Amino acid sequence: MGRFAVISLTERAAARVREIVDTRESARGIRLGIKKGGCAGMEYTIDLVTEPKPRDDHVSRDGADVWVAPEAALFLLGTEMGFE
Repeated sequence: MGRFAVISLTERAAARVREIVDTRESARGIRLGIKKGGCAGMEYTIDLVTEPKPRDDHVSRDGADVWVAPEAALFLLGTEMGFE
C-alpha cells in the first residue's frame, strides 16, 4: 500500500520548482511551512532545501522535490500546488 501524499503538484508547479532549484547551487527542492501572522493567523513560507529535515513529508513529481514541515501538514492536507 502506497503512502498518502500531503499535497500534490501540477505539472507546471513541478516544472517551476525544478527551474528554481536548477538556478540555486546545492538546492535539492523547496520546503513549505507556516509561521504566525497574517489576517487568518498563519502565513505560508517557502524556503529552499539543501538538507531535508527527517520529520518533513516529502512529495516528488517529475524530478521536483517538495518537503512539507510537520506543523504545516494539517493546513496543507489535500492541497494541490499549482503555478500560473
